[in-house]
Amino acid sequence: MATARSARPPGPLLIIGLDGVPPGFLFDRFLEQMPTVRRLIRKGVRATLRSTDPPISVPAWPVMFTGVDPGTLGLYGFRHRRPGSYTQMYIPTSRDLPVPTLWQILSDHGLRVGVIGMPPGYPPPPVNGIYISDFLTPAGSPVTTHPASLGSELEREFGPYQFDVTFRTHDRDDLPGQLRAMTRHRFQVAEALLARDRWDVFAVHEIGTDRLHHAFWKQLDPTHPEYVAGSPMERFGEEYYADLDAGIGRLIAAAGPDAEVLIVSDHGSMSMRGCFCVNQWLEGAGYLVLHRPAPAPGTPLEGVDVDWARTTAWAAGGYYARIFFNLVGRERDGVVPLGDVPALRDQLAADLARLVDPEGKPVPFQLLDPQSIYAARRGAAPDLLLYLDDLRLRAAGTMGHPDLFLAENDTGPDDAVHSFDGVFLLAGPGTDGPRELPPLAIRDVTPTILERLGLPVPEHVQGRPISGLDEPFAAAKVPTSPGR
Repeated sequence: MATARSARPPGPLLIIGLDGVPPGFLFDRFLEQMPTVRRLIRKGVRATLRSTDPPISVPAWPVMFTGVDPGTLGLYGFRHRRPGSYTQMYIPTSRDLPVPTLWQILSDHGLRVGVIGMPPGYPPPPVNGIYISDFLTPAGSPVTTHPASLGSELEREFGPYQFDVTFRTHDRDDLPGQLRAMTRHRFQVAEALLARDRWDVFAVHEIGTDRLHHAFWKQLDPTHPEYVAGSPMERFGEEYYADLDAGIGRLIAAAGPDAEVLIVSDHGSMSMRGCFCVNQWLEGAGYLVLHRPAPAPGTPLEGVDVDWARTTAWAAGGYYARIFFNLVGRERDGVVPLGDVPALRDQLAADLARLVDPEGKPVPFQLLDPQSIYAARRGAAPDLLLYLDDLRLRAAGTMGHPDLFLAENDTGPDDAVHSFDGVFLLAGPGTDGPRELPPLAIRDVTPTILERLGLPVPEHVQGRPISGLDEPFAAAKVPTSPGR
């Protein structure tokens, strides 16, 4: 499926990845504070970018920049179950990817790339250019850049590099300043690196947007059940997005007038309704059996005395629930024959259909089968993906709580959850806007970039190049002035 585009402008492609930004924020709510983005919209092509199943930064970013689905990558969330274990988890790294990333493909073709923070970016993979590690970098890691010498060079010039902030905390007084400082620092580093060399592709990932949403969504979104009207944090949201826009403007200036600019997000954000204690529910329904009750509220499953020899299903919590069956031959104490899985799956669905919330209303849910939604399943794939109330309810994997439904996240205070709708905005000499396309698929981004660079799309890539990016203006209602 090799294609080539001979008319691409000579300037670099500048990719700006904004973690967790929904279309309603970038294209509407904060557009008044973002003159640079308004200019890009006027001359560019925009769309909603549909995220992965599940819509989590890992796997969403690597899906975007490999062009293959989460099952093929073997990435199902930030934490992964170790094969053969019931509760042991690990955080995947850049070394766990089974296919090359866009950055590696470009490097193999001799293109020069600069990448800052695109997950999974630890350890920083070797590329034809530079790579700065991502927000999942362990504290105190000795090597956070490629080449390794770049890290000490940047620290001498700009001070210590900050990968992330602590955002699930009740003490948030200092968080606005930390967010602003982290984002400004990252864009300062990116601007300097972008200007000091000639790049074919330069990509920057910013995690601050996601952290802002998780920490302060109830002050930003009037639809949040605990919305705080008139909060100073609402004003900070405007200030932060204005800072972000200014940083984007400086990167574009450093990239030069011939640059194409692509702004993308891995998923959106929305109000969190609360948490559902999925393992407690599995216990009450007879799927998960304990020798004795959980010792205290909020006890992780690994701290609970589970009778695995009588357990048929258990779950890992998070933005969604990963449900595992205790399969004969796969698990140490497996009790479910493979042939019984369809009946077990149907029984789970029937029991979930009877679930009601504290107000007595049915809880909407989706059960997704990885065998149906992924081309392959690497690693310890869940047997089912459970989405609760379109992901507005998180899944609490901890146990010992007095109720099945929690008002707060069980792993720390949180205002927001993830939604499927991210953003796509492409502008430059090769676009003719303003135009809006129908929703796009996240795994189509890599083949689209390769096509625009005139490079062949590898056979293993499951996505397809996006059409319509260079067509003349079509009738579409795209705002060229901010709306609220």
